Amino acid sequence: MENSNNIYENIEDTEDKIYYSEDKNQNKLDTHRTRKPPKKSSGSRCSRLTAVCLVLLCVLLLTVIIVLWVKFTAERDQLKKERETLLSEMAQGWRYFNVSIYYNIMDKKSWSETRQDCRKRGADLVIINSREEQEFINKTFPDSEAWIGLTDIDIEGSWKWLDGTPLSTGFWWEGEPNQYGGNEDCAMTGFKKGPKIIGVNTWNDCICDVPQVGICEMILY
Repeated sequence: MENSNNIYENIEDTEDKIYYSEDKNQNKLDTHRTRKPPKKSSGSRCSRLTAVCLVLLCVLLLTVIIVLWVKFTAERDQLKKERETLLSEMAQGWRYFNVSIYYNIMDKKSWSETRQDCRKRGADLVIINSREEQEFINKTFPDSEAWIGLTDIDIEGSWKWLDGTPLSTGFWWEGEPNQYGGNEDCAMTGFKKGPKIIGVNTWNDCICDVPQVGICEMILY
């Protein structure tokens, strides 16, 4: 009977140890589980950092949009101002053709003085690049022999435009240029030996100091 009691006691001790071991393992497991929240805290910090980055990106994009809008507005206003100025100038005697506008200076002056008057208007003496442009000049300014931006003052017989371009196609009156008197170094258009201009060829070489009217050209592009 005593042996039986010992056996029961041993069994109970063993069960107690098992239960204690299970409780201890369960406590370790619970303790391990309670250590997981820091990971959640790290994820939360990442989320906050992402949110901050997104806010900063939105601020940056908004700033760029504002800057571009201000620049666009300024350029638009500038173009509007230039357009109004151009329309005002055209209303005051400028004539439009192709990519340029033209103005007839009616004060008779030397070639160089007439050029200065053109430059005061933001233009220069006209450079004629095509037959169509010459026809436009003849039709628009038919009543004046007028200075154009062509000269051979540097090298006799080597006619050049004011931009340095050599003359390739000219519209000289018959027998011109003739260097009459030995110092006709500036060109004019509108030359005629009759009451009306006939044909497209109306250029003549002339002494640069002779007072004449002039034609200014302002290129718009």
